[in-house]
Amino acid sequence: MGPDTHFAFGTHEDHGFVASFTSALPAHLAQWFLVREQFEPVPGQPGLYRLSEPERDGPRRTRQAVRDLRRHGFAVHADLVLDSPTSARAPALPNGLLERRSRLTKAAASRTTQRGPAPTTSPPSARPIPPKPTYAPTIHLMASGTGRSR
Repeated sequence: MGPDTHFAFGTHEDHGFVASFTSALPAHLAQWFLVREQFEPVPGQPGLYRLSEPERDGPRRTRQAVRDLRRHGFAVHADLVLDSPTSARAPALPNGLLERRSRLTKAAASRTTQRGPAPTTSPPSARPIPPKPTYAPTIHLMASGTGRSR
């Protein structure tokens, strides 16, 4: 399994069809995808998910989950039984979408500045007040000829 792999699928003698995720993907994001693909967490084994109702066409549903995650741009490792020939030969997403998704998952896992402490700011600089004039200003008002203001 390569270092850029996001998910791994296989079979387990006790739990049937299982899936796990690697550290290349944040745990909350991996769980979100696996739950949408009908996998549930295995109690007592963190990071391991089993297919719910595996007797209901389990191999096909697991292969479909592998295809779906690859279609979303994730690197998926699957046992030979679960890796259909068409999904294994599926080309990687064009235009660097896999790299972009990897950057997005790292950004989703990192802390945002919106939830952090407020940034420290310096007090605003005081503007100087001009000196008071020593003379009284003269204001000239013009009388209007019609008596109405405009």
